[in-house]
Amino acid sequence: MSESQPIGLAASGPPETALPSEDPEFLAALRSALEMGDGDRRPAIGEVVARWPRLSLGWAALGDTASTTIDAYAAYRVGYHRGLDLLRGSGWRGSGYVRWRHEGNRGFLRCLAGLQRTAGLIGERDEQERCALFLVQLDPSWPPPEMADG
Repeated sequence: MSESQPIGLAASGPPETALPSEDPEFLAALRSALEMGDGDRRPAIGEVVARWPRLSLGWAALGDTASTTIDAYAAYRVGYHRGLDLLRGSGWRGSGYVRWRHEGNRGFLRCLAGLQRTAGLIGERDEQERCALFLVQLDPSWPPPEMADG
């Protein structure tokens, strides 16, 4: 395990995984894409995602700007699975906390929350419930205040 990918072991509970913060170049490119006008925003986000396809935060932005529910669902699902890959690469073994308070975890958690929401919209109730439960298992204080209404 590298120092940039900490896993906290607490005697009082499960281990906690914190993904590293995203590359500043990626964050700048995503911020620039998000600031574009309506007609250009989504294609620009798509270019950022194509350049950094492993980063869930880009997939979350793609899902957030989708014009259809099924496109959003697909983007969130890809981001969720890319996040699972990163978590496993950081030592997560399928249990333990992945909390919102760690900025590097937010893309994955946003994708999981988006997947929960869009699964409900397309009538996939079992997936919606599974995602809702998983979110609370990963971060018992879920949802964070900035996502409580979304």
